[in-house]
Amino acid sequence: MNIVYVTSEAVPLAKTGGLADVCGTLPREVAALGHRCAVILPAFRSVYRAGLKIDTTDISFAIPMSPGKLVGGRLLRCLLPDSDVVVWLIDQPQYFDRESLYGDALGDYRDNAERFTFFCRAALAALARIEMDVDVLHCNDWQSGLIPALLQASPKAFGSLGKAATLMTIHNMAYQGQFHHDAFKWTGLDWKHFTHETFEYYGQLNFLKTGIVCADHVTTVSPRYAMEICTPQHGCGLDGVLASKGGRVTGITNGIDETVWNPATDVHLSANYDQNNWPSGKTANKRSLQLEFGLEESADVPMIGLVGRLAEQKGWDLILPLIRQHVEEGRPTQWMILGSGDKQIEAELTALAAQAPQQVAAHIGFHDALAHRIEAGADLFVMPSHYEPCGLNQLYSLRYGTIPIVTATGGLADTVVDTTAETLSNQTATGFHLREVSPRGLDESIGRALKLRYHEQKIWNNLVQRAMAADWSWRKSASQYVELYDNAVSLKGGKALVPK
Repeated sequence: MNIVYVTSEAVPLAKTGGLADVCGTLPREVAALGHRCAVILPAFRSVYRAGLKIDTTDISFAIPMSPGKLVGGRLLRCLLPDSDVVVWLIDQPQYFDRESLYGDALGDYRDNAERFTFFCRAALAALARIEMDVDVLHCNDWQSGLIPALLQASPKAFGSLGKAATLMTIHNMAYQGQFHHDAFKWTGLDWKHFTHETFEYYGQLNFLKTGIVCADHVTTVSPRYAMEICTPQHGCGLDGVLASKGGRVTGITNGIDETVWNPATDVHLSANYDQNNWPSGKTANKRSLQLEFGLEESADVPMIGLVGRLAEQKGWDLILPLIRQHVEEGRPTQWMILGSGDKQIEAELTALAAQAPQQVAAHIGFHDALAHRIEAGADLFVMPSHYEPCGLNQLYSLRYGTIPIVTATGGLADTVVDTTAETLSNQTATGFHLREVSPRGLDESIGRALKLRYHEQKIWNNLVQRAMAADWSWRKSASQYVELYDNAVSLKGGKALVPK
């Protein structure tokens, strides 16, 4: 099969979150199974800073964005590292040569609807001219959500591309690409298409809703999240739209790149380790972090790691009060934090680190090497998200023998098995779930973990080794995607299109 992944992010070219990790890794894994894969994404400024060799092509295009407005562009190409997967780059500096992908300190770019409508249309125009008989167009998140609808509205406009099966993957339901209805003009379609059956959502243009409705199949990034988004609680207003898909909504858990996230070979660590020598390896990495950040230097003090966005979704309303309580009560814990986001959370963490410099360390910003070192040095990893489509940090933590403490939601519930009498007995436990979603519930779960860590050493050792042994590589997930691609292609011919 020939599969093209349409995305706005792919490591190492462009990244704001987990979408980039998926689209930079999944195509390589599917290609390794014998399929021809390619990626198409905007030529953001970050693309030129990634250090990859970028070639020009003789393919250019001009998209009539509105009467009297013709926007030109050209197609560039490079390869995903360590693969023969081609990345096609839509080069249009007016839209994509900016410091950030979607916005700046003032908020989202005001022309995002225009930028990503252009991307969808330009991607289709470019792919129609590339000599690749595409079987599957795998779209990702709202930024590529218009593609299935554009193909449906004008199937003959893009040659054989009109016969391709389309998949729409939702990486986070909360981000939908919703804009004023006037943005529909950028699609170049007749306004008769702007109906509640496709593009329109309560009078506005909704990119994600459009992709869900028009794609042949919808996927999301964990089985639990696939069920959750079909409910009012987690559907973000689109649960009814998803229900209309019938059985064509599937959850496939993300994997991790084990060539990058492997404590035995990780170049960022002070000491490498595996399942056989993890106690000494983790102790060395903990001491290194303590020395680097001025924390109390002791192998016996439990270190709790946190890496990720400083946002309400991630449970900071639980975490901050608990850190403050531990500091004020002089509790024997250390907190090692890396992240950026909400300015108030950043300020509170900075203040806590200043108040208790030997107990709390906070690095505000993104630092890939430090993320690896925290995963290796911490004893526990806290991730009490209020919702989590899949999550990657808990998977990195398992790989590094850092026991995760999570809420039982989305991909966290799918990937971390709570430690109970039953799961200890049948040897399936890998972490801890919050019994109550509150600061007190988080503290209770940390307490359960530390009780094993310091008073049940044999049980703790087995827990760590079992966590490190779990297979969260992309191999299994890639095979599941290939099966979906096969089904989508076979069903494409007989599927009724959305009513016009």
